[in-house]
Parts: sequence; structure tokens; C-alpha cells
Amino acid sequence: MKKGIYLFYGIVFGIILTKAEVISWFRIRKMFLFEEPRMYLIIGSAVVVGIISVLILKTVNARSVIGDELNYTGKKFNKGFIIGGFLFGIGWAITGACPGPIFAQIGAGEYPALVSLAGAVTGAYLYNTVKLKLPH
Repeated sequence: MKKGIYLFYGIVFGIILTKAEVISWFRIRKMFLFEEPRMYLIIGSAVVVGIISVLILKTVNARSVIGDELNYTGKKFNKGFIIGGFLFGIGWAITGACPGPIFAQIGAGEYPALVSLAGAVTGAYLYNTVKLKLPH
């Protein structure tokens, strides 16, 4: 029951993404073609809000909604970040979705996003099978 709160927040987040048109393939296409700044402004404001939120959470020593301690340690940089980021960006540009909005797209009735979901699940599975051989 405690984890049901995550489902609730996920649904609310999906509604927000849909209403803000962040899941729109056309908006994402315009972003990658540098035709409008809307998505860059949304992403930039999310980064600023995220930075401020983490600073506040660290200051008040907050815990997760189910009481777990929050972990703020980062990962050591490696060349795999560049390769992975490049592949992620290509997939995002082609499908018009990164992993979170795929579910919002499906929920909004954009059923071609099921192909994106299948690709994301397949990619995660393949990564898991070869991750020990990758540059970490």
C-alpha cells in the first residue's frame, strides 16, 4: 500500500506532462530542429527546480515518502556516458519520447508509443546482458 503513492504521483506527473504538451512528438521534433525554445525552457526550468529542491532536501535532511534515507552520491564520469547519451538522444529524436513520457503517451491514447516501450524494454534487457563488457 505504501508504494501505491508512487503510482499516484506517476499518474499526476503523466497528466502534467500531457497538459504541458511535453509528450507531443511534434514539440520534441521542433526542439531537435531548433524551431522553438519551448522544450529547452521546460527542461531548463526543471533543472533549476531540481537543483533548488535537492538543496532544500539536503538542508532539512528529508526522507522519501515511505521513510527511506535519500542518497545523493553521484557516479564517477566515464566515456560510456557520452556513448549512452548519444544513443539516448538518437532514440529520443526518432521516437519523440524518453522513458517517462512513453507511459504518458500510451495513457493519452498514442498507441504507436507501444513500439517505443518495446524498444526501451528491449534496450534495457540488452544493456543488462552486456553491461559487464561496456566501458564503466
